[in-house]
Amino acid sequence: MKQLIVIILTIVITSCNAQEPIIIAKTKIDWKNYSGLFQDSLKIKFTDKFSFLENVDMYEITYLSDGLKIESFAAIPKKEGKHPVIIYNRGGNRDFGALQLFKGKAKYPVAYYFSKMANEGYVVIGCNYRGCGKSEGNDEFGGKDVNDILNLINVIKEIPEADESKIGMYGWSRGGMMTYLALAQTNEIKAAVTGGAPADKTTIDRPNMETNVYAELIPNYWENKQQELKNRSAVYFADKLPKDVPLLILHGNSDWRVKVSNSLKLAIELDKFRVPYRLKIFEGGDHGLRKFRDEVDYEVMNWFDRYLKQDEPIPNMELHGN
Repeated sequence: MKQLIVIILTIVITSCNAQEPIIIAKTKIDWKNYSGLFQDSLKIKFTDKFSFLENVDMYEITYLSDGLKIESFAAIPKKEGKHPVIIYNRGGNRDFGALQLFKGKAKYPVAYYFSKMANEGYVVIGCNYRGCGKSEGNDEFGGKDVNDILNLINVIKEIPEADESKIGMYGWSRGGMMTYLALAQTNEIKAAVTGGAPADKTTIDRPNMETNVYAELIPNYWENKQQELKNRSAVYFADKLPKDVPLLILHGNSDWRVKVSNSLKLAIELDKFRVPYRLKIFEGGDHGLRKFRDEVDYEVMNWFDRYLKQDEPIPNMELHGN
């Protein structure tokens, strides 16, 4: 009888601790539905620009975050085995900057950029935060929507090809802000990269951003303005950022959307708390560092290769040397 009770209790405890599936829909993209990718009408051979798609499968994944259905895309290498992961955090707000598989006649944001990184041997995944694209809920511009990123980590655990022990995070513009916020709340990220990222929202260089974005999206903005902006500013929570996650910060010093002073201020705070980082400022670079894209792509992939693929040790941040 005692043995039976123990068995029942074990089953109950195991059941209570089991992780509920978070993915509720996963649809594989059929590249043959997109004629512009192929050299011939038979859709057998990809154009040179998209040749890497031969090595990658793309999926649209819907998952749950705080009970909301969230839209995401994942590019997965066809090569067998487990692969390190890059979580990509998009910029913009609401549907401006939303992830799309294809956009217009010549631009292929997710199909191109995610697959290009996946071709280097990474599972690449990113979501449209709540209130954006097909995702339910309301965009809070760095509020509860950060949970949508954190829950992607649970999505990764349900992707057989993903090595959940090697997860990197990459965010541009608002996506960089979201990266800082996520890093302060999880210990499952091993390396991170940000580009053109706001790190001090309390300095408002663009008044229209305050009236058209902050005030409309951030709950109780006017009643609690300073605190809400500080909550979204990494310069005020740099001490909460992990000291075992190497961070690469990229910024252009001609960026009018997010001034380079954001990254300079953050670097000072990171240095104070001995957080491992590298800051690279591009002379005359704009917000998207368009004139430096090849260099940016190299820096990003090299950073993840070093700390995810090659398991390079974390830099020694103790003051040392002759």
